[in-house]
Amino acid sequence: MFGDYEAQRHWQEITWNLPVKQWYVNGSDNDLQYWGLDYPPLTAYHSLLCASVPCPVFSSRAELMDPAWVALHTSRGYESARHKLFMRATVFVADLVIYVPAVVLYCCCLKEASSRKKIASAFCILLYPGLLLIDYGHFQYNSVSLGLTLWGVLGLAHDRDLLGALAFCLALNYKQMELYHSLPFFCFLLGKCLKKGLKGKGLLLFLKLGLTVAAAFALCWLPFLSDVEHAVHVLRRLFPVDRGLFEDKVANVWCSLNVLLKVKSRLSPHTQLLFSFTCTFLSLLPACIKLTLQPSLRGFKYALVSCALSFFLFSFQVHEKSILLASLPVCLVVNEVPFVSVWFLLVSTFSMLPLLLKDGLAMAAVVTTLGFLVACSALLALFDKVSEEELQLAAFSGCVRRWLPAFKVPAETLRSWFLSSALAMGLLTVSSIALAPPPTLPDLFSVLVCFVSFLHFLLFWIYFNVILIWDHADGRSQKKVS
Repeated sequence: MFGDYEAQRHWQEITWNLPVKQWYVNGSDNDLQYWGLDYPPLTAYHSLLCASVPCPVFSSRAELMDPAWVALHTSRGYESARHKLFMRATVFVADLVIYVPAVVLYCCCLKEASSRKKIASAFCILLYPGLLLIDYGHFQYNSVSLGLTLWGVLGLAHDRDLLGALAFCLALNYKQMELYHSLPFFCFLLGKCLKKGLKGKGLLLFLKLGLTVAAAFALCWLPFLSDVEHAVHVLRRLFPVDRGLFEDKVANVWCSLNVLLKVKSRLSPHTQLLFSFTCTFLSLLPACIKLTLQPSLRGFKYALVSCALSFFLFSFQVHEKSILLASLPVCLVVNEVPFVSVWFLLVSTFSMLPLLLKDGLAMAAVVTTLGFLVACSALLALFDKVSEEELQLAAFSGCVRRWLPAFKVPAETLRSWFLSSALAMGLLTVSSIALAPPPTLPDLFSVLVCFVSFLHFLLFWIYFNVILIWDHADGRSQKKVS
């Protein structure tokens, strides 16, 4: 049904023409089966803003500039070069206001990093092709929720816990997929409260955080709180559990297993939901326990990666572009483990190839990915940083050597794996673009893309969990959590 370009346009149509009470309710003017709103209230407010605030590119409101863009009913399926330019301009403005300043400030605040390394990190993060392709080519606003999350990380990093919690609440009220990051935020703040003591400053901080979160949610949901049934209806729109374990080809456990075991057809929907919840919970547990008992900013960043990957790999109803939620925290550690981080970011972009090809973004994907790889190789010296210390595996290797004295991280082997991985991704990309799959296997290339990406993500998940669990084990001095 015209793709997510139409979804974003249609949401502007609905929010511009209908009262708030009808935005999430099925009716004659709002057919929820046709791209009905299924994101939290802040996304709806943003859609209304895009349809009503003057755009500096056009110096006119969207509705006044061309009523056909947001005309109720008759605008369905509308598409034009002029409107695409307007939509991309709204993404660009959102980037400039929220995401780009957060990235620049984060990199400026990196400790024990030279000015050159800070600039290189910011440049590589902003060049990450996955986010550029999805937001500008697939017509999304992931940079808003991810940018707000990054502002939350900055708040916590500078002991502005209330501001950090507020920023993350806004991110969660913009896109519910930010639940991928919610447990690290919760565990880190809970750990700080426990460190301070729940009978003194810790209890006070806990109460302040609770009030901040409650106030933020109440403010965002205020138009929907007058009617409890209406609020419940909105929640059902946000969490459509009846849509099944997965839809399109996504590089996670369930889609990969389904190729051989057909879990989607063999298991009942209730069993699928229960099984995915159990696996997700168990995969999250080590990182959450470690972060709660030993809260540190470094551990918090790696927990963000680990938990986001756990949700992506094991949770229910995952979309291809949800890998962006793991990519953001990986960007935050690109200065610490550049080799693995850039490798992950390349794979995350590759994993969305079937979606990008649907949108006609083959050339854009190839060019931005190659540009990103060249820039990161030049600025971050990727292939020179594969020792145990530079991969943050010294503590883990030291522990293993107690039982296997000859163990060491094989640097040359890792370089070979990276080149083999890049070659495999390149061949699959060219095959997906240039070759027609066999008639009996029409999804051959997309399935291979998802399976290869899944294997990478599973190894990355293990790697980041190893770093997190063995953190502090080497006796390095860490900054005390205040």
